[in-house]
Amino acid sequence: MSGTGASEELGALSARARAHALLRIRGRATAVAILPAAVAVVLLVAGAQGFAVGSGWDTTRWAVAVCALVVLALAAAVAVAVVRARPAVSPTVPLAERDAPDLYRLVEDLADRLGVPAPSAIALTPDCDSWLEDRTHPAAQPLAAPGPGPRFAVSRARRRERTAPVLVIGSPFLWWMRVGELRAVLAPVVAGTGPSAHPDIAAARRFVRGLDGAVADADAPLSGPLAGLRRVPRAFVGRTARLLLRSCRGHVTEMERGVAAAASIRAQGVDYGLRIVAQEQVGLAYAGWDRLLTRVALPAWRMGRWPSRLDAGVVAALTELSRRDRLADGFSSRLGERPACDLLEEPGAADEAASLLAARLFHGGPAHPGPDWSPVDWQEYPDEVVDRKWRTEAARLHRVLDAMAAPPGLLTAPAAPVMPVTPAGPAPGAVPAAPAVPATPRTAASADRSVDAGLPTLARVVEHLAGRPEAGEELAAGIGAAVAREEQDRRLRTAGALDKCGPDALPLFPLQPPRTGPELLADHVTAMVCCAAVDTAGAAPGLDWLDGPALLVDGARRADLGVPVLSLVEDGDAEPLRSWLDEVGVRTDKPVRLV
Repeated sequence: MSGTGASEELGALSARARAHALLRIRGRATAVAILPAAVAVVLLVAGAQGFAVGSGWDTTRWAVAVCALVVLALAAAVAVAVVRARPAVSPTVPLAERDAPDLYRLVEDLADRLGVPAPSAIALTPDCDSWLEDRTHPAAQPLAAPGPGPRFAVSRARRRERTAPVLVIGSPFLWWMRVGELRAVLAPVVAGTGPSAHPDIAAARRFVRGLDGAVADADAPLSGPLAGLRRVPRAFVGRTARLLLRSCRGHVTEMERGVAAAASIRAQGVDYGLRIVAQEQVGLAYAGWDRLLTRVALPAWRMGRWPSRLDAGVVAALTELSRRDRLADGFSSRLGERPACDLLEEPGAADEAASLLAARLFHGGPAHPGPDWSPVDWQEYPDEVVDRKWRTEAARLHRVLDAMAAPPGLLTAPAAPVMPVTPAGPAPGAVPAAPAVPATPRTAASADRSVDAGLPTLARVVEHLAGRPEAGEELAAGIGAAVAREEQDRRLRTAGALDKCGPDALPLFPLQPPRTGPELLADHVTAMVCCAAVDTAGAAPGLDWLDGPALLVDGARRADLGVPVLSLVEDGDAEPLRSWLDEVGVRTDKPVRLV
């Protein structure tokens, strides 16, 4: 046997040994459950044979028999809960064979070369990762979708889905990687179907998944008139399952490590040289995907829009990265080769479905488009997202300023009217009127700062913050409270329609922690500066694939606005920002258009 074959067999043996250990834990738990019943049977047989007679032995036999019945009932309840527990299933986009016949053919050919069973199906995940997922549990089986296709293919898929796991592929890989690179990346993943087919490993995985599902079911909230009665047995089942799961933890880790080692060694003979290049592309794809989500997609999601071509945006972002970063130089030259997304019949539809799922996973958006949750193309992104984002934040900034400038007795007075947000954007030239506030005695400094109260001008913001760091803290707190209220109102308004309550609430993987008050203030001041630049200096909103919303001046991106804004917000120093505004030609005294 060669060294590679010996290493693979060693990894498989280690995985099977750990699987046996898990099955022994299951056996010991079963033995503990039936031990009182065995003792009761022995005592009953002894009494029937004339041994162990007397009133004391009769009492013991009855006590042990009752104890055995109680233990068996509890064990049966735990066993039923473990068997019926629905295992966790990763949210994915199913990809039928008729929608990607070339991709299925590539995976099946790869499985034949590796000598392992082919996956039962293929699904896409909006993340830079790929794995095998067992969905043999009846609750995880999707309904068969009608459609054209050869009968032998349907029957073959039905035979496979009984045992083989589902191959989940990261959708960014399909758009950025070439066909050969994708095959090299998927080789060690597909090779994992071999160990998965082993009966001991499969049984051990089912046991662990059942325990995990039972724990999740026990932690799920209860409702209804009998919730109090159901809570006690569920708590007992959950505690028992958690105890067994804790004893399995080390063995599960070692078993999966052995499976991965065996699969990796088996896949070394498939495109080994190309796998090194492909792994570099995996890291690059993850970097571009992370930047695209946090800098580009997240601002759109917060505006109620979701980019419908995120995977296509990955290609643009990584191409831009290869242009800027000399370490990534040369990666874009691969784009002349056939992309892996050509293996799909309708790449645009798959990209759109993965983009919508990404919005659900990372932001918590609805599962379907709607009036307040509509897709946006990249060509429309500057006007539909960037411009609206700036003007919405500028309007919020001035609402908070109005509330801070109003006398205590007028805090409930109506605020300045705000133009409603429409899909087509704000009405041109719409400027909210100043609120009618009766004259009241104020100090001279307060009167000077409130001369243009209610008018959305950049000069008002700069004068309010210049030389007054404490004013920035107060304004940041007000903006943070306003954002929190708006977010809470949005969740309450759409909770029923979006199905965001319950144990399956999304997002599952939030991209960023909540923004702090100073961060929000800097964003809002930047938005106000950009609105003034667009309205008075001929600038335009734009999109940078790596940094998100961008301000274009004379067709070029100005990326030097952050430092002057931070100087004003954090230190109250307005001179750097004033110099920047003079250089660009921004009129700070002119009202800006808000939404």
